[in-house]
Amino acid sequence: MSKKFIKCGKFFDGLNEVLRTNVNIVVEDDIIREVGEDVVCPEGAEVIDLSGLTVTPGLIDAHIHLDTLHHWLFDSSYLISDEMKTLNIVHNAEMALQGGFTTLRYIGSGLRTYGAIDARNAINDGVFPASRLIVSPHGMGISGGHSDSSSSIAGNFYLSEELEKQLNFMGNGVDFYKTYVRKEVKYGADFIKIMASGGFASPNDDPCDCQLDDDELRAIIDTAHRLNKTVTAHVYSAEIAKNLIRMGIDGIEHGSLIDEETCQMMLDNDVYLCCTFQPYQEAVHMDEEKLATKSPHFQRKLHKYVDQLRATRKLVVDKILEGKMTIGYGTDMVSVYECWECWREFHTWREEGIPALRTLRAATSVNAKILGLADQIGSIEPGKKADISAWHRDIENDIEAISECDFVMKEGVVYKNCCK
Repeated sequence: MSKKFIKCGKFFDGLNEVLRTNVNIVVEDDIIREVGEDVVCPEGAEVIDLSGLTVTPGLIDAHIHLDTLHHWLFDSSYLISDEMKTLNIVHNAEMALQGGFTTLRYIGSGLRTYGAIDARNAINDGVFPASRLIVSPHGMGISGGHSDSSSSIAGNFYLSEELEKQLNFMGNGVDFYKTYVRKEVKYGADFIKIMASGGFASPNDDPCDCQLDDDELRAIIDTAHRLNKTVTAHVYSAEIAKNLIRMGIDGIEHGSLIDEETCQMMLDNDVYLCCTFQPYQEAVHMDEEKLATKSPHFQRKLHKYVDQLRATRKLVVDKILEGKMTIGYGTDMVSVYECWECWREFHTWREEGIPALRTLRAATSVNAKILGLADQIGSIEPGKKADISAWHRDIENDIEAISECDFVMKEGVVYKNCCK
């Protein structure tokens, strides 16, 4: 049995929004066994001295896309093979782990096959030193919708049609979607994702478009629940979100155009929101230089909805500070920055006036709840997996503090230690 004794400087447990000092942690193999100020070093344990750092649980990004190697390749990702995308997933998960994020919720992709499942399994088997992946392989949608990468070449009918034929997660009718949910579960999906609305990054739709009919949406949700899988949906508008809540959806991704009534319905029905602030930051706090790096259709839609984006941002920030809703931390970066730079959402939450430890609680215990893994990860307490990160910068006052990670442990294995 391997034992490690970790000496912490400042300590955040992922649950209580307070920094303690001089806390010690005992890890046996991959599990945290003891935590506290009076915990002593077991005989023969390896001592890891993090007394000059702030120790936190390993962080969790609950909404991430990992298919492209660089953000400027996103709009041409249809040119990248599934094999290359799978390699990119592993590489980006390796980079994220080095940044202190031990778990990533991979939320659908343009892969035609199940490379994300293979990447998850290889990482779980210890083949690659990378963040743990929780995977929904595909976002189920419609032809021409937000999940249809063939829309990028719609100007060439023949090429677009050939590419669309390979995107078998898009279809029509109740039977198609019931069958596809079952296939996703068959091949190893951890949860199910619906592309229920249009988006900002896709060329030929609108964020307020409803892209599946009610019977199709119900078929996905009900089939997944019968197979004991949770369901989340890519949604922006209040109208579509409220309709999905009535149908029993478990979560809403983005929600960047929702209203007060939607928030109350989410609270009443225990539906989580994984807000993704960063992709809209250049519009909410207008930055023309960064906005210009996005695609023309992304820019056009951000300008169209800028007032509503700002109003909903204020609403969601208020709900985060109020603390009643389950609101998680997700990055969703497909432009401007690299997808593995998960720390940037921390910077954005802090810019919005959200305290550092409230932000980190979203990226730890709250996200663990969203992933259905609250009994395993998201906090530093006895019985949990030994996922631990540490940072030398001032967590509470430096809004870029987590951009520089000094120590990473995942399941008791040290992957980074700048203190040596």
